[in-house]
Amino acid sequence: MPKNTIGKASLIQIQMVNKITYSAINRQVDFESNANTLLDISIKNGIPHLHECGGNGICTTCRVRVMDGINNLSPKTEFENASCQVRKWDPSIRLACQARPKGNVTLQRLIWSSGEINNLQKELVPRGRAEEKPIAILFCDLRNFTNLSSHNLNFDIAYMLNKFYTALGEPILMNNGVIYQYVGDEIVGVFGTTGGTAQKNCEDAIRAALGMQYSLESLNRSDLKDIDIKLKSGIGINFGSAFLGHLGHPTHKQFSVIGDPVNVASRIQNETKATDTDILISDTVLKNVDKDSIVIGRKFCNKVAGKEDALNLFELKGFKAMDLQLELQASMNLMLEDEVGFAKIFYDKVFKLAPFVRALFRKNMTDQGRLLTHMLGGIVYSLSRPEHLMKGLAKLGQSHVNYGVKAEYYPIVKQAMLETINEVLGDNKTNRTIEAWNEALNFVIDTMKTHAHS
Repeated sequence: MPKNTIGKASLIQIQMVNKITYSAINRQVDFESNANTLLDISIKNGIPHLHECGGNGICTTCRVRVMDGINNLSPKTEFENASCQVRKWDPSIRLACQARPKGNVTLQRLIWSSGEINNLQKELVPRGRAEEKPIAILFCDLRNFTNLSSHNLNFDIAYMLNKFYTALGEPILMNNGVIYQYVGDEIVGVFGTTGGTAQKNCEDAIRAALGMQYSLESLNRSDLKDIDIKLKSGIGINFGSAFLGHLGHPTHKQFSVIGDPVNVASRIQNETKATDTDILISDTVLKNVDKDSIVIGRKFCNKVAGKEDALNLFELKGFKAMDLQLELQASMNLMLEDEVGFAKIFYDKVFKLAPFVRALFRKNMTDQGRLLTHMLGGIVYSLSRPEHLMKGLAKLGQSHVNYGVKAEYYPIVKQAMLETINEVLGDNKTNRTIEAWNEALNFVIDTMKTHAHS
C-alpha cells in the first residue's frame, strides 16, 4: 500500500467520531478520541453525572457500569485499582473521572442521587466480622401512628409511611449519616461509620435530628394537612463505641451495628415519651459538642431498662445561632420540589437581568435546568463533607470558564438565584433562610472565582 494511503487512513482514524451510549436514559453522544474522561464527556453534553469531589478521584460517586466496550477504555489508574480492590467491584465497574474512552462505549451511571452517596459508606464496612468504631446513633419514633393506622386503609398507611421515611430520612443522609434500619414506624441513623471526629459525628446527628423536626412540620402542613391528626416524633441520640460489620448467613450478610450504645440510644428515645420532649441527648453526646453552640432545655436523671445506673439526659432545643447547613437543608427539598419550574424561573430572571448571557446557553434549556438543580442539591449534600465540596467547586469554576462565564457575571447569577429562592419558597421562608442562602452563595461564588480566574 502506498505511503500516502496509509497516512490518509491514519488521519481518518484519528478524526473518527465515536459514541458514548447511556443505556438507562437511552441517550447517545458523540466524542472525538482525545484526553477527555467519561465524566468530562457527560458534563460537556449536559448529562447530570454525580462527582462529589469534582472528578479528582477522591470519592467514587462518578462510578459507572460498562455494558459494552470495556476494552475501549484506558487502563485503571492507581487510585481506581485501590478503590476496586477495597470495595470488591467486578471488572465492569469503572470511575468515570479516571476512565478515558478511545472507542464506542455503552455505560450505565450507578449513583443517581446525592442521597445515595451515604450508602457507599457501607462498602467499607468489614464483611463477616465486626470492627469497633466510635459512632453517634439516632433513634426516631413516630408518634400517634397507632391512631393513624386505625383510621386509614393499609394502602394509605403504606403511602404515608413512605412519606415519613423519605422526609425524615433525608436529614440523616444530608448530614453524612447512614440509615441503618426501619422498625415499623421507627427510623435509625448512624453517624461516623467511616471515621470522623467525635465532635463532628455528634454534631451531624444533632443537625439531623433538628432537620427531622423541620421535615415533619413540613409534612404536617402539606401531605397530611387533610388528615385530622398531627404527627410528632421522639428522637434519642447517644454516642459510644459499637461494632460495625456485614454479618449474617454466608448467603445473606447485611450491614449491622451492635453494642450497648445502640441499645442505650433506643432507651433514650423511649424516654422522650415519659419526659414529654422532642429530642433527648446523652451526656456522652453533650461532652463531645460545643456546649455554647446549642440550646439545652430541661435536664433529667432517669433509670432506663437494662442499665443499673440512671442516665443523665438533656433536652435539645436547637442551635443558638443560625446554622448554615441546617437552614439550607431545611429549605432545599421545598425549593426543588418542582425542579423544572425552579430552573425556568431562575433562567428567566438571569436573561432579564443580563440578556447578553443568553448566547452562552446553546443547549436544550431543559437539560440546562437539570444540571442547575443537580448542582444545587449536590452542594447542599456536600456541606457535610467539606473536603469534597472545595474540590468540587474548584472544578465547577474551571468548567464555567470553558463555557464562557466571566467573573463579572457572578453577581447577576447571585441576584437571580436569591430572587428565585424568595419567590419559590414564598411563605415557607424565614429571614434565616435567606441569610443562609446569601452566605452560601457568597462562599460558592468566591470559591469558584478563585479557582477559575486565578
